[in-house]
Amino acid sequence: MKIELQEIAIREVAKNYINNEEEWVVWFDWKLNIRPKYQREFVYKDSQRNSVIETIKKNFPLNVMYRVKNTDWTFEVLDWQQRTISICEYINWNFSLTNNENQVQYFHNLQENEKNQILDYKLMIYICEWNDKEKLDWFKTINIAWEKLTEQELRNAIYTWPWLTDAKRHFSKTSCPAYNLASDYMTGSPIRQDYLQTAISWISNDNIEEYMARNQWSENANELWQYFQNVINWIKITFPNYRKEMKWVNFWKLYNEFKNTYFDSSKLEEEIKKLMQDEDVTKKSWIYEYILTRNEKYLSIRAFSPNQKRESYEKQNWICIHCKNYFELNEMEADHITPWHEWWKTTIDNCQMLCKNCNRVKSGK
Repeated sequence: MKIELQEIAIREVAKNYINNEEEWVVWFDWKLNIRPKYQREFVYKDSQRNSVIETIKKNFPLNVMYRVKNTDWTFEVLDWQQRTISICEYINWNFSLTNNENQVQYFHNLQENEKNQILDYKLMIYICEWNDKEKLDWFKTINIAWEKLTEQELRNAIYTWPWLTDAKRHFSKTSCPAYNLASDYMTGSPIRQDYLQTAISWISNDNIEEYMARNQWSENANELWQYFQNVINWIKITFPNYRKEMKWVNFWKLYNEFKNTYFDSSKLEEEIKKLMQDEDVTKKSWIYEYILTRNEKYLSIRAFSPNQKRESYEKQNWICIHCKNYFELNEMEADHITPWHEWWKTTIDNCQMLCKNCNRVKSGK
């Protein structure tokens, strides 16, 4: 391990900066890869990005930067990716700041002395020569302390090989193919790796790290991308009428179980519509799982209220309807006289109080 501290002016850091969407690259006597495979996407908010530039304009100190020196004399940004990109993007006129007089200021609109003040600003940069394990261990450590890495970003820092590059092409951009195909059915952000994590979770049955380790040397992520498309297309065919609740459905489990089963989509829609209007169904997103599995646990049926329980208990003279024995109220449970799935309601007319044992016997039949 070897570490050397250098002072490098921003004009050198930003020289010949290129943003090719896949990775940001800077040339200044050597090639610097701002976002190697283990790095996250650019996730800074505008306020964070602007704060970096304001700090430099005020000549305040910034934290040190870490770069890794490779054996071929190229370099990688280990820490400071977000700030490096912010600096380069500003100098290349890709965003502006607003001064105290509410004037919009792009870099090229600044006075020459203001431009030179920024370009001459010295960055403190540690140049590190480490092996891959040391590099990734340090990357995880320093990033946990700042803009906290998500679990999937940490996994990406470990499994950095060809498969991940291709997988990120499908799942890790704001307008990536996965986003364009399935944003209505997904939660989270592609650039924070939520889409990638979800897709791997689906195909691996939640064994994400095992799947990434097994596939990291594969040349492409075609298997993952094809599986993801199959799930989304199956959803759209089986449930063609979109509802916002579909974002929170575990569709991949339904796909794995029922992908070879024929369903009449129009009949499913009729039942879904009826359940969506039923006030007793308190977990609307689970309707889709109930429709296919017929397991009532997914419906989260509204429970009888304490007042309904008390009223039924008093009407029954404190006696269990089934075993005819006396019980205290807290020793009994409310039960639907006519099962809910026969489209009865959770009303006082359909409520009976059973002792806990009788209720369990009835439920098990």
